[in-house]
Amino acid sequence: MKSYKSMTKDELLSLKKELEAAYVDAKGKGLSLNMARGKPSKAQLDMTMDILDVYNSKVTPVTESGVDTRNYGEMEGILEARQLMADVMGAPVENTIVFGNASLPIMYDNISRSMVFGVCGSTPWCKLDKVKFLCPAPGYDRHFKITETFGIEMITVPVTAEGPDMKMVKELVESDPAIKGIWCVPKYGNPTGCTYSDDTVRAFASLKPAADDFRIYWDNAYAVHDLYDEGDELLDILSEAKKAGNEDIVFEYCSTSKISLAGAGIAAMAASEANINWVKKSMTVQTIGYDKINQYRHVLYFKDINGIKAKMKEHAKHLRPKFEAVLDCFEKELGGLEIASWTKPRGGYFISFDAMEGTAKNIVAKCKEAGVTLTGAGATYPYGKDPKDSNIRIAPSFPTPEEMAQAAEIFVLCVKLATVEKMLEA
Repeated sequence: MKSYKSMTKDELLSLKKELEAAYVDAKGKGLSLNMARGKPSKAQLDMTMDILDVYNSKVTPVTESGVDTRNYGEMEGILEARQLMADVMGAPVENTIVFGNASLPIMYDNISRSMVFGVCGSTPWCKLDKVKFLCPAPGYDRHFKITETFGIEMITVPVTAEGPDMKMVKELVESDPAIKGIWCVPKYGNPTGCTYSDDTVRAFASLKPAADDFRIYWDNAYAVHDLYDEGDELLDILSEAKKAGNEDIVFEYCSTSKISLAGAGIAAMAASEANINWVKKSMTVQTIGYDKINQYRHVLYFKDINGIKAKMKEHAKHLRPKFEAVLDCFEKELGGLEIASWTKPRGGYFISFDAMEGTAKNIVAKCKEAGVTLTGAGATYPYGKDPKDSNIRIAPSFPTPEEMAQAAEIFVLCVKLATVEKMLEA
């Protein structure tokens, strides 16, 4: 296909008329498709419904370790569930706590604890003049919303295929004591789909922060979410930090939200003994224990990490065709036009799309008018402000494969039209 950059103004005007006519036709189809969030599809949820059958009135409610899951107690979670989630993260079971149904509340609580009580004996953040957080972007909007909610100043760090710009991270973290943390989605990142390189993980593990209470918020949400058998490998941050004499620097999180039932999973955190004790100190006031019946349900259903991996292969069978359909459409319709770029993840739930600068908001608006809902332009940056107005997060998981193909066609049409409009403004 001919590059848009090589077209004359007359050629662009002619193309604009063609695209406008196609866009009118697209709007006339009355579509209602949603690619805004990385939600599992109905088919994915249906294939795990039998998890509800493994724990019923005829099942012995006492675990192998002797815990009656119907009763109070076991604030850290039952041992069997802790082992299951520790294996997902590659963490020691003694350094793992199992919480409720999702990891986001654990992260929120840790930020809240830091604000009110301080981290492991440090000054509470609420008593400091300034608190800052590093935010690799494009990144996860819900992470950014947590720090924004607490009034923490967010600093954008560029993301590459290897992970965050570690030269910038190192310079900032090791020179500014007001910087207290960094958000990370290290494997199949949201939205880039990229996995941190070994060098990036080691660079994180060996940071020497100016602030004693600096922590890496390592949200390993997609630890087992491979789309292909030859999935990406992520170096274990906890063991690398321990090797570097830096074991207190990281909190690692994961959940089964996109493994079992999205709204009824279990979530966990792994960290050093000092960090675990710090969390437990306020947890003893906050709760008498999380839902042990649901924890035990997951243990009975998956049994061990191999059971989780087997289920993830089933998920991949549903997800892979959708990702491939989107990427094939992008390559077919946009390849060679020199107007956009996109990631090609081998796992996770998202594709990161970079349109021509100054067009993302227009593309998202056009898609919505044509019946395709996307994550808001700018959402992948702190404060919802993409300085280039170019990044768009694509979430292929929720629609059916047929709907996904339709949505991709509408999307590329809107990309082309918005790009031509922008070029004609010049």
